[in-house]
Amino acid sequence: MNWKFWNKNKSKDKVKKKKSAAREWTDAIIFAVVAATLIRTLFIEAYTIPTPSMERSLLVGDFLFVSKVNYGARTPMTPIAFPFAHHTMPILNTKAYWDGIKLPYYRLPGLSEVKKGDVVVFNYPMEADSPLYRPVDKRENYIKRCQGAPGDTLSLVNAQVYVNGKMAPNPPGVQTDYTVTTNGTDINPQIYADLNVSLYDEVGAPTMTKESAIKLKSYSNIKAVTPNYKPAGIADPLNPVFPAKYPKYKLDPKNQDFDWNVDNYGPIIIPKKGWTVKLDSLTMPVYGRAIEVYEGNKLAIKDGKVFINDKEATTYTFKMNYYWMMGDNRHDSLDSRYWGFVPEDHIVGKALFVWMSWDDNASFFGKIRWSRLFMGIH
Repeated sequence: MNWKFWNKNKSKDKVKKKKSAAREWTDAIIFAVVAATLIRTLFIEAYTIPTPSMERSLLVGDFLFVSKVNYGARTPMTPIAFPFAHHTMPILNTKAYWDGIKLPYYRLPGLSEVKKGDVVVFNYPMEADSPLYRPVDKRENYIKRCQGAPGDTLSLVNAQVYVNGKMAPNPPGVQTDYTVTTNGTDINPQIYADLNVSLYDEVGAPTMTKESAIKLKSYSNIKAVTPNYKPAGIADPLNPVFPAKYPKYKLDPKNQDFDWNVDNYGPIIIPKKGWTVKLDSLTMPVYGRAIEVYEGNKLAIKDGKVFINDKEATTYTFKMNYYWMMGDNRHDSLDSRYWGFVPEDHIVGKALFVWMSWDDNASFFGKIRWSRLFMGIH
């Protein structure tokens, strides 16, 4: 009997077939994609500031790292999607996801809750509507500062935020637009540059911080620097704010809309999980969208009565927490004043620090804003 068969089999087992170069590259790419996806989903992700809504705290061209750990990572709700594409395929301009499978909202434990003053990345709630109808986690990413937490009562008086009757602290970079009156002498453009005054075509007036306005007023040819606040008690028909945009939730179409504007607003109570609100002519315009769109109820108004899921309702208890987000650039920010509350399932993460800042308008050698590299976000 040949007792060497064992050695033969053993030696064959030791001989491993060498992977081809194509197979090695494929394995490496798959590993890299999976690892990067897990890091982006669970830990940290990079974002870019595309608009001036957070100036001067954050500038257009700032590249940020956003933590998913602070508030707890949100598990994917639309799991089938093209890697590294958010909602639209580059070049092809088609959907980068398939919404045939949707998973319920779940968030892993985090280090803290969203706090007032935090700079937060979240999904834009209005993309739930026509024509996009995007799933929650595929809606556009916005970045704003949290000004109101669940259960807070928030108002604005001359662009100053008040929370629960107390003046909220302003971030160092908060700015608004001003009317500048001179003695007839033109203002040197270099003065505006030195004071970081922005001239936005959309706003049509110099935009700056309060500190810059005080310094500008000290120049001999400046007679007055006056903030452009919308007067209290007068709604702006050309620029309506929340909830005037949603007449569908009015119990009586003849009821007058709220007389709020971007500078003088509220008071408004931010919904909190477990809070029960009475449904009447004052509350329905404010909370109707959250009840129907964000909390997924069938809502109808018939003969001045509210029906939720085909049952008449006089109260509603919220299932989620909500937040109030605003830009530091008070007069050039599309924020909660225009579209209302941000549901907790839309929260993406907390902005941590700027790792790169690029100024497209600067000269070639001045495009990198060196002073902002690795700057913490406050």
